[in-house]
Amino acid sequence: MRARGPFVRRLGIGGRTGVVLLAAGLGVLSPFAIASPASAQQGSDAAGTWATPPQVDESALPPDERKPDQTYTKKTECVKRSLGQNIEINTIPWGQSYLQLDKAQQIVRSAKGTVGGGITVAVVDTGVTPHPWFQDRVESGGDYVAKPDNGAAPGLQDCDGHGTEVAGIIAGNPQDPKVGFIGVAPDATIRSYRQLSSNYAVDQNASNNTGQPGGGTGNPPGDQNGGQNGSTPPSGQNGGQLPGTGGGGGEVGGGTAPQQDDKGDTRQLQKEGTAGTLKTLAEIIHGIAERGEASVINMSVDHCRAADGTGSIQAGEQQVQAAVKFAADRNVVVVAAAGNVSDDCPQNDQADPNKPRSIVTPPWFADDVLSVGAIDETGGVASFSVHGPWVGVAAPGTDIVSLDPAEGSTGLANLTIEGTQQSPIQGTSFASPYVAGVAALVRQMYPQLTARQVIQRIEATAQHPAAPGGRDDFVGYGVIDPVAALTANLPNDVGELAKPKPVVQTAVLPPADSMSSTPMIVALAGTGGGIVALLITLFVMHTIRRNRPTGPPS
Repeated sequence: MRARGPFVRRLGIGGRTGVVLLAAGLGVLSPFAIASPASAQQGSDAAGTWATPPQVDESALPPDERKPDQTYTKKTECVKRSLGQNIEINTIPWGQSYLQLDKAQQIVRSAKGTVGGGITVAVVDTGVTPHPWFQDRVESGGDYVAKPDNGAAPGLQDCDGHGTEVAGIIAGNPQDPKVGFIGVAPDATIRSYRQLSSNYAVDQNASNNTGQPGGGTGNPPGDQNGGQNGSTPPSGQNGGQLPGTGGGGGEVGGGTAPQQDDKGDTRQLQKEGTAGTLKTLAEIIHGIAERGEASVINMSVDHCRAADGTGSIQAGEQQVQAAVKFAADRNVVVVAAAGNVSDDCPQNDQADPNKPRSIVTPPWFADDVLSVGAIDETGGVASFSVHGPWVGVAAPGTDIVSLDPAEGSTGLANLTIEGTQQSPIQGTSFASPYVAGVAALVRQMYPQLTARQVIQRIEATAQHPAAPGGRDDFVGYGVIDPVAALTANLPNDVGELAKPKPVVQTAVLPPADSMSSTPMIVALAGTGGGIVALLITLFVMHTIRRNRPTGPPS
């Protein structure tokens, strides 16, 4: 299933860094190898199942036309108001603490002077708003939805707000010690490609729209559910957060149903009433790799479908499969969200993991993609995170705090918007950028590593679950461990990687003893007196024995 090196395939069960290395070493010496992640979960022969995708058809790779594949029109106005709610600015988000990002960043800064500097991460999403806390590190990659209507460069308008929050997790940098939040690689460059939007739908009247699967049929722009397109709700309605499309509260394009707190983001590629197709996703990946525009790609966009049990692959899936292989072969680390459970994407909770109920693309192509599941604050897998033999690792995906995507905002957000409904920021969409950020740090720390070696290193140093082969279908090889990924000496390391790397730690010394020394003096004096008394006793006894008569009594 996953084309990993011999070391990774032989990993044993591990925990924190020391245990990981011990388990890894034992695994290398073991004569038994794990053939694939699927077989780690299931002992039966995988032949005839459909968890493993068909062989790559490289002829399916589409050229990057650098434009939308159809004409999309805006049906919902862009997010305009703050999505922050009761955020304590000095509080460190739990995900940062859980992953010990401060220590990881200190290690990289000590070695390289910056944290992610010189590394470009491509964010393929809903666009990125140039928030002030990105400074000047956001670049235009392209727009595959529509020409921005606010005068921004292609890819730098985020109507949905999703892409900005994703990018903030990767590279947000408040440059203010009073702010607890910081991105994983705060000196990295973000290159934004707008490829998906729930705020846009196919224009049915446009002559270039084919109506074929992949473009979606969408709903016509204009009046929806009794409201004018782009109308602003009264103050207090809809949380006072986003101008919406209707006051009726009904479903708009399938994207405005209220989200439950235990569900992740439900955006999907090729979803009716939205912009974004597998074809344009494949084009973007191809173009990034071909032009060398980034060394890491984060895709918090997915397409989920029911598995038909035949092992067949759709045309758009073939294109993405060819594109991610093209990128990996050209030394680009491709990271993707594992997907979120929804009505259209049922959980893979069947008995045989090799016969999934749902197929998620791009994670399905695990030979070339590092897919990321989500955990919650307890460390357990989040209920919405889609399981599967393709899951590579996991990262925090609930109660997320990131940069506020509203134009002109200078703060943080803990809410996200889909359609006109707001919900907490959670989902594998927001676990993925944690991993993409760590990949950027590893690429900066070890520029000699290939893309596949970077992925292997992140997997090898993860906190492995207690499962055969150190992986399962829920969190893959486990929750990422950024400090271990940057410092661990692995059995197959060579050259500079094989040299011991000290971990920078703050010295913690015991406090000076300011107590009185009298008790110690008394104790020592008492001990000395006892020794003297003992010596006198021994001397007296010895003298008495020497002076005792030795002859027989008279």
